[in-house]
Amino acid sequence: MKTAKNGRDGRTRIIEGALRRFSQDGVSATTLASLREESGVSVGSFYHHFASKEHVFGVLYSEIQNMYQQAFVEELCRHDSARGGIEAIVAMHMAWCGEHPERARILISERPPRRDEPGGPEVAESRRAFFRQVSDWWRPHMKDGVLRPVHPTMCYVLWLGPATEMCRLWFSGAHQPTEEEIRSLCEAAWLSLRLA
Repeated sequence: MKTAKNGRDGRTRIIEGALRRFSQDGVSATTLASLREESGVSVGSFYHHFASKEHVFGVLYSEIQNMYQQAFVEELCRHDSARGGIEAIVAMHMAWCGEHPERARILISERPPRRDEPGGPEVAESRRAFFRQVSDWWRPHMKDGVLRPVHPTMCYVLWLGPATEMCRLWFSGAHQPTEEEIRSLCEAAWLSLRLA
């Protein structure tokens, strides 16, 4: 139900408030009271939409992950060449984090909900579908002897680990990445994943 005050329903206000609080303070340091205060909803309104703080986090994390994965797959599928795809994803990762810093902080810093936690099954299913799509793009390049066969975890670490670490420095205010540094990260990912 939308309020006359701002035209946004309680659920939307809670999610928007959680995005601000979780990205600034972290999930563990955010209290239910601070979530309600940030979103401007009553106790009754909160519990009408969500069972707990963890429920809010599970829903928010799932939404953020889906948003990121969609951007990733759309960018990857634009590239036929292995090098083009590998480097474009690093550039996309940096750009996406710059355009959505609150969401990126949560995606990078918070542990995803586990299967038995709110949002966990949705996050797990979304990841499975995402990995299938990335594997479908990767497999022909691997068969052609261009990309290395790597486990998905190692693939992520080699592909986006350095870029993610650069984002952590960026978000902490320690360092603003330059275009030249982003190009270097793109090239480093390619050199790590190509079949020498």
